[in-house]
Amino acid sequence: MDVACISYKETGAFSPTVIDYLEDKPELREFYSHRPTLDGFAELLQHKKVIANRDLLADTIEDQYQIVAQYARIWDTDFAIPQCVQKNIQSLRADNTYTITTGHQLNIFAGPLYFIYKIVTAVKLARQLKEQFSDKNFVPVYWMASEDHDFAEISYTTIGGKKVHWWLESSGATGRINPETLRQALNQYKGVLGMEHYGPELAAIVETAYTRFDRLADATRYMVNALFGRYGLVIVDADNKQLKQQFAAIIERDIIEQNSFNNITATNERLTHLGVHIQVNPREINFFYMQGAIRERLVFEDELYKVLNTDISFTEKALKEEIKKNPAKFSPNVVMRPLYQECILPNIAYIGGGAEVVYWLELKSNFDFYGIDFPLLILRNSGLVVRKASAAKIKRMELSPADLFKSTDELKNYWIKKHSDHTLSIQNEWAALSTIFDTLKERAAKIDPTLGPSTEAVRVRLKKAIDNLEKKLVRSEKHNYHTRLEQIEQIKAELFPGGSLQERNENFGLLYVKWGQSFIDELIAGFEPLDFEFAVLTEA
Repeated sequence: MDVACISYKETGAFSPTVIDYLEDKPELREFYSHRPTLDGFAELLQHKKVIANRDLLADTIEDQYQIVAQYARIWDTDFAIPQCVQKNIQSLRADNTYTITTGHQLNIFAGPLYFIYKIVTAVKLARQLKEQFSDKNFVPVYWMASEDHDFAEISYTTIGGKKVHWWLESSGATGRINPETLRQALNQYKGVLGMEHYGPELAAIVETAYTRFDRLADATRYMVNALFGRYGLVIVDADNKQLKQQFAAIIERDIIEQNSFNNITATNERLTHLGVHIQVNPREINFFYMQGAIRERLVFEDELYKVLNTDISFTEKALKEEIKKNPAKFSPNVVMRPLYQECILPNIAYIGGGAEVVYWLELKSNFDFYGIDFPLLILRNSGLVVRKASAAKIKRMELSPADLFKSTDELKNYWIKKHSDHTLSIQNEWAALSTIFDTLKERAAKIDPTLGPSTEAVRVRLKKAIDNLEKKLVRSEKHNYHTRLEQIEQIKAELFPGGSLQERNENFGLLYVKWGQSFIDELIAGFEPLDFEFAVLTEA
């Protein structure tokens, strides 16, 4: 694919805070540690403190992969742990190895495209860091949000404008759900893509993933490994007793002392003063309690620690004992999960979307309080994939990559003014009239100072009339270019389904069926994680 890049600001699709972060606005610097540059990585690596138990981490990940392998053998299904993955897991034991982490929920069929883009960014960045710091190793990691309980967010995906839905009433951690009821959605997914005839490789992957494992976490590991294992991606499920034990001291302290609530609340007040739209707000206690199919908030009421919507409660002494014996039952919420991640991984970078980058800015004070290094924040790569047929239309219409991000109406008006045989803009005439009004205003003020505002009011009314006249000229000319303007609508509808970015709606399936694994190869080749530009990838 051919790649053209434009600035994130030029797309108009990213928040002012994200743009300010990328542009290094001074007022945001206190909310992160190092700039997302090679120099920033060099600075962090000079003093990085790894508190993770490396051997325990590697052993735990190995065990998780072996569980999937055992299930695969039971069903006589191929599940190979690529040598590069095994090598990366073993390298986590070494002091010179660091992780590049991205995380996401367990969306069925890999959800929207940005799920794929996140992981591609991690893979590419790990390679680039190895080239820059050859004496160190960098492992791309996908952190499965297996403890998240928002099933509604992961229960569907959209392909070619068609929604494939997993209809299930569910509660508790999504990673523990049995995907046995996914068959209807699985058949629909395969049918929409015509995978039996055109995409047998992907058909086999999803069929095996969602019919051979009794936990969604294991199904997701199988699918993501099938797509990204060859690139050395290591998949971590942090819903694990051994890993939680490494975090137990902070779990206990934060529940009892409510430090994260105090630290993040104070940070949010400062960010709000800067005009930042707050993404997440902390609670007094930022942990859930998990038992069986429940994952409910912990609250402190009447001198007891209670689990909402249950009869479970603890005294402070009993709570400490429960954390010590069963740390896996305590699940961090969105503001504590990043701290947990940085405690159990030798991590130096987190890759997230725009909203994630903003909410991580809310967390640094809490990291500082607990003495945990704050990772570099990397905005994931974004991309727009343009098929050959659409590319031909775009070329004929003489549209640039940046033009594509204009709204449909804005793009139509722009194209008409650019290609019409008539001069549709009357702004030059207005500039001349405005100069005349300056003269009239000055003359009127000499006669009577109170006439100045009256003259200005006439100018405003005339400007509105001039603008309306220009709109009528453009509207009339549109009738002469009806076919071309319809093509603009078709291009926008295909590239921006539902009026938003392709990557936020469309599943990767159609693209994978067409190009196979080379689709991911092309993404890895085309994405540049530290350039922070939006990639328009056009089929050559």
